[in-house]
Amino acid sequence: MTFRPVTMSHDDPPEDGVDVITKPVVKTRKPPLYKVLLLNDDYTPMEFVVHILERFFGMNADAAHSIMLTVHMKGLAVVGVYSREIAETKVTQVMDYARRNQHPLQCTMEKE
Repeated sequence: MTFRPVTMSHDDPPEDGVDVITKPVVKTRKPPLYKVLLLNDDYTPMEFVVHILERFFGMNADAAHSIMLTVHMKGLAVVGVYSREIAETKVTQVMDYARRNQHPLQCTMEKE
């Protein structure tokens, strides 16, 4: 915590003879962001990956198809960047949905 001097007007003289008051200056930092990643596997259908991207990440069909191809060709792709809580929720939603539909799709997150 740092302190910044605040001067008082001469109309209100301080009682103890000190004419500088210090106030703490709180510096806040933005919370870290997390990348949500989809990982390629040999079993999950490409159409299902596109559906996941549209449903949970709000992508349109063209963007979802492009990201799906990146996952397929490169082995993984970043599908979004979020605060920790939102990233955790997205990963959980995708993993639960994939398991309910009997697909081994993997979704993970890492600090940006």
